[in-house]
Amino acid sequence: MTPARDFGSHSRHALPPPRSSKRFAYPRIITTPKGEVVHTADGRELVMRAIEPDDVAAVQRCFKRLSPQDVRRRFMHAMAELPISMAQRLCEIDPELEAAYVLMDETVKPVELRGVGRIFVDMVANSAEFSVLVEREWTRVGLGARLMRQLVDECRRRGLDELWGYVLMENRPMLDLCREWGFVAQRVPGEPGTAQISLKL
Repeated sequence: MTPARDFGSHSRHALPPPRSSKRFAYPRIITTPKGEVVHTADGRELVMRAIEPDDVAAVQRCFKRLSPQDVRRRFMHAMAELPISMAQRLCEIDPELEAAYVLMDETVKPVELRGVGRIFVDMVANSAEFSVLVEREWTRVGLGARLMRQLVDECRRRGLDELWGYVLMENRPMLDLCREWGFVAQRVPGEPGTAQISLKL
């Protein structure tokens, strides 16, 4: 296996915020009973909350807005459509083994999903696999970093030891984000276009 490549320094006890930059500048957060109101650097507003079973239609509409490249980066292979059974599975999670947070755009009707971050817990390894997706028109305003922070906080709340995921090497935005957060990357044997990234918590 190719030796691990350090994406940056990281601490087991305290993960610092990403370095300040225009690319990953944090959005402004306001906590409300319905979730966290997120104001992006360019003035747009979203609500971050836990995913709900009623989000199925919004998940399917979001999928239709994704480019083939975005779909491949998120699902690791091409998909022409998101079957309703899969959309339901993504929304009806097992809280013991999963967590998912969505960024909802309530300024439009129907309310639209603009981003989602989720973890799948491996109880045996005491770790979690993650995925993060932000709709292209909403990237580069700090939303990916905000979802990542939410996932890291959730893993620490559960007492997990590691957060990890698979990322296509072509997905430079995600690799850059993970470098900011101190993830370590190594290539996957037999899959030259894929990296496994991990963060000790």
